Amino acid sequence: MLSFETVNELTLKVTCTGNDVLFTKAGAFIAGDSAGGKNYKFEKLLLGPQNNLAQAALGSLMRRVTGENIPLMKVMFSGDSVTYYASYSQHVVIYKLAVGEVISVESENILAFTQDCKYDVRFIGCGVLSQKGLATSTLTGAGANAYVAVLCDGNPIVLSNIQSRNTISVDPDAVICWMGQSGYCDPNIKTDLSWKNLIGQASGESYAFEWSGNQPVSVIIQPTERRGGIRVGVD
Repeated sequence: MLSFETVNELTLKVTCTGNDVLFTKAGAFIAGDSAGGKNYKFEKLLLGPQNNLAQAALGSLMRRVTGENIPLMKVMFSGDSVTYYASYSQHVVIYKLAVGEVISVESENILAFTQDCKYDVRFIGCGVLSQKGLATSTLTGAGANAYVAVLCDGNPIVLSNIQSRNTISVDPDAVICWMGQSGYCDPNIKTDLSWKNLIGQASGESYAFEWSGNQPVSVIIQPTERRGGIRVGVD
């Protein structure tokens, strides 16, 4: 069995009891501690974490086509150990999924997840507006030990309308992940394009992900934006 916890906000600590498997971003391992010799090994995933070869091949193709491709490795444990993972001093956020619960997350923000999570890639259909908008990776709780660790540039900000039922609007290039109370809870895509975009007088906030009060959701954003999206203007 695996358990997740953070160390100084910037490192993921994974404690293994017995035999288990972890999926993590390739190259994220930084240290390990195990009694009686090293009892874990690494293997690069050429296709994906799915157990079915056909599904793994299809998933790999979808990730490459949609830009959600992420180099993953499998860590195989054969005894009690503690291992540590990090990526460029980014903050680490841990979430434990209930069975059937879904988290939609940008692929570049995935640090690690347990084999009790079902991994998939799904279209949400707004890639023309944002660098990371066409598709998103999803992890679904499929067991009692479904841990997910995600990365954030800076301290994360959590917005939720589950109690307030307010409308939540966020920049797609700042979104890390979102979790709804039921199903995928995909955002609506709101645009604010006008003639000002053509003469370089736009606000720079011409599109947004929006969840209404009828879509109870929790959204994690980071205090920075990815580079990308459309930039329209005339010199």
